[in-house]
Amino acid sequence: MKRLSAVFLIAVCVLLAAIAPAHSQRPRDVEQQINALLAKMTLAEKLGQLQQLDGEAGGNYRPEHVDLARKGLLGSTLNVRGAAKTNELQRIAVTESRLKIPLIFGFDVIHGYRTIFPIPLAEAASWDPSMAERTAAVAAQEANNAGLHWTFAPMLDIARDPRWGRITEGAGEDPFLGAAFAAARVRGFQGSDYSAPDKLVACAKHWVAYGDAEGGRDYNTTDLSENVLRQIYFPPFKAAVDAGVGTFMSSFNSINGVPASANRFTLTKVLREEWKFDGFVVSDYTSVKELINHGIAANEAEAAAKALNAGVDMEMVSRSYNQYGPRLVEQRQLSLATIDEAVRRILRIKYRLGLFEKPYADETREPGSLLRPESLRLAREAAAHSMVLLKNERNVLPLDKSVKSIAVIGPLADDRRSVLGPWAGDGRDENTVTILAGIKAAAPAQTKVSYAKGCDIKGDSDAGFGEAVALAKESDVALVFVGESDDMGGEAASRSSLDLPGRQMDLAKAIQATGKPTVVVLINSRPLTFGWIADNVPAILVAWMGGSQAGNAIADVLFGDVNPSGKLPVTFPRTVGQVPIYYNHLNTGRPPEAQNKYSSKYIDVPWTPQFPFGYGLSYTTFKVSNLQLSVPRIRVGDKLTVTVEVENTGKRAGDEVVQLYVRDPVASMSRPVKELKGFQRVALQPGEKKRVEFTLTRDALAFWNREMRFVVEPGEFDVMVGSNSQDVLEAKFAVVER
Repeated sequence: MKRLSAVFLIAVCVLLAAIAPAHSQRPRDVEQQINALLAKMTLAEKLGQLQQLDGEAGGNYRPEHVDLARKGLLGSTLNVRGAAKTNELQRIAVTESRLKIPLIFGFDVIHGYRTIFPIPLAEAASWDPSMAERTAAVAAQEANNAGLHWTFAPMLDIARDPRWGRITEGAGEDPFLGAAFAAARVRGFQGSDYSAPDKLVACAKHWVAYGDAEGGRDYNTTDLSENVLRQIYFPPFKAAVDAGVGTFMSSFNSINGVPASANRFTLTKVLREEWKFDGFVVSDYTSVKELINHGIAANEAEAAAKALNAGVDMEMVSRSYNQYGPRLVEQRQLSLATIDEAVRRILRIKYRLGLFEKPYADETREPGSLLRPESLRLAREAAAHSMVLLKNERNVLPLDKSVKSIAVIGPLADDRRSVLGPWAGDGRDENTVTILAGIKAAAPAQTKVSYAKGCDIKGDSDAGFGEAVALAKESDVALVFVGESDDMGGEAASRSSLDLPGRQMDLAKAIQATGKPTVVVLINSRPLTFGWIADNVPAILVAWMGGSQAGNAIADVLFGDVNPSGKLPVTFPRTVGQVPIYYNHLNTGRPPEAQNKYSSKYIDVPWTPQFPFGYGLSYTTFKVSNLQLSVPRIRVGDKLTVTVEVENTGKRAGDEVVQLYVRDPVASMSRPVKELKGFQRVALQPGEKKRVEFTLTRDALAFWNREMRFVVEPGEFDVMVGSNSQDVLEAKFAVVER
C-alpha cells in the first residue's frame, strides 16, 4: 500500500510539474537563479536593468533601444506595443545580449486596451468590484496579446478634491470602497498567475497620497499626518499587496516635505518591512530627476542616490541611475548591495512573468483578441452598470417606447472621442458607439430621432441655440448631453471650476424653457457643479465617460432595458467653494446648525452636498428596514452580525446597494462622523424582500491611535445601514474589554 501511494504521489508531482505556471517555480529555485545571474552581471548591466525608456508615438521602439538591448543596458520600455514590435526588440535582448535577460514591456492599460471600458471612477459607481475584475481581465488579455507584460494600473489614490483631474482614474473618496476595487482590479489584471498568456503584472500607483495634492493642482504638495496616511490613503494599497500585486509606482508629490520618490518611510519601512512586499517599485515619469525641483537634491547624481537608497528600483525615462550610478558607487554614496537588491526585485518579477522561458508574444493571437463580441458586450454592460440616476421627477425616465420624436441635443451627443475618457489605452475613435448612434439604434422604428449640437463644449458662442430650441419644441422629449471633453480629465487636467464649461448650462436652460420633458445626461470624468439643473430639470443621469460602448449603454438605460443601479463613489458639491467635501469627515467643536451662526457652515450656501456619497436612484423604489444586531455588546476582537431587510416596493426589477457605516463617537482621538465598512448589491423582483447580513470584524472597528497602533477602544459604537451615506437606520452596540 505504501509503495502504491509513493508511486501515485510521484505521478501527481510529475503531472503538476508539467502543468505548473512559470512563476510557480519554488521561490528558492527562482532566488538561486537570480543570484547566479547577478554574479555574472557587470555594474553597467545591473544599472541597465534599472532603466525604463519611452517608445515613440504609435508604439514603435526608438533606434537607441536596439543598441541598448543588444548591450544589456535596458530593462524595460513603456508605450512600445504591438506583438511584432515587441518581439523584434525582445529578440535582440534575448539572443544578442551577453546575458540574454528579457525586457518587460509596459503600457498604461487603465480602463481597457482596445476595448475601452468606463473610466475607473465610473466603474466604482457600480459598487460592484466583480465587474471591475472582469473588465480588467479583458484589458489584460488584449494587452498581453499585443506584446505587453505590465500595466501601470490600478490607480489607488483616494481623492477628496474633484478639481484634481486624476480623480477619474481611481475609486473615489473612500478607503473601504477603494480597497475593494484595488483588490478586484489586481485580480483581474494578474489572475492567479500573471505569466499566463492572457494576464499582465499590475502596478499599484501612485504611492502615496498623490490624490491629496494641494488645491487639486496636479503634481502638488501633500502634508498629512501619519495617522491620516494610515487611516485613509494606505488601505487601498495594502489591499493590493494582499491581492499579490507585483509592482508599485512612486508618486510625483512630496509627503510632509519628503518627495514620494525619495521617501524611505513609505518605500522601505512601510512597503517592504511592514507589508513584506517583494516586487519592485518604478518611479513615475522622470520623478527621480524631479527631486531637484523638489529641492532635496542639488543635481541628478544626488537625485539618483536618494531615490535608489529610499527604495525606487526602476527609473522611468530619466537616466540618473545609469549616468551617475558608477560614480556614486565609487564615492560610496550608493552601495553595490543596494543596486543588487533593486536588480533582484526586477529579475524576480521577470521570472514570475515567465519571460526567461517564454519571452515572445504569439503574433497570431493579437488580431483576433481585440474588440471581441464578448468584450464589447461586457463594455456595454459595465457602462450601463456604472450610471447613477440622480433625479427622476414625474417618472420622465425611462423613455416611453411609444414616443413619436426625440430631440438629442448637446456637444457630447455625437462625440466619439470624449466618451472614451482620458487614458483610453489604444482605443480608437472609429470603434466607438456615439450616444446619438446608440439612441438611434435603440429607438423604435416609428420614433424620429433628430440631433442638434447647440454649442461647443468650450467657447462662448450660442449660435447653435436656435436650432436646438426649435428641435426641442418639435419633439416629444429632449435629451441634453453636457459635460466635459476627454482632455478635461486625467493627468495635468486640474480645473479651478467644476461648472459645466462653455455655454452648456445656458443651453440646458434654453431647452428646459421650452416646456418639453427634459432629461440632462452628464458625460463627466469627475463630480461637477450644476445647481440650476439639479433644482429645475426633472431627470438627471450621470453617465460618466463610458468607453467604447457608451452610446449603446446610455440608450439601454434611457429606454429602460437596464434599470440604473449605480451609487456615487464621491460626493458631488453644490459649488467648488465647498471643496474639499467628503462624507467621512471629522466633527468639529461646533457642528453646523441652521439656527446657530457660530457653527461650522457657510453664509451663502448650505453646508450639505448637492448629492451625497453613496447616493443613487432607480426606476423602482426600495425600502430598508428592521435593522438588527446579533448581540448588544461584544468583547474586543469578537465579531458582530448586522442584518436588515431590503424590499423592492416598486413595479420594476432592480438592484439596490445596501451600505453599512459605523461610528466611534467617543475615542482617544476624534473619529469620522461615519465610515463605510460594508456594502452589498441586492437584486430584487417587484415586491420581493431579502434579508441582508453584514459581519463587523475587529478591523472594521479599529483605528490608528496616537502611538500608531491599530486598536479597538472599548466603548459605545453606532452602526448605520441604508441606501446612501445620509439615509440610514441606526442602532448602537458596545465593545467591552475581555
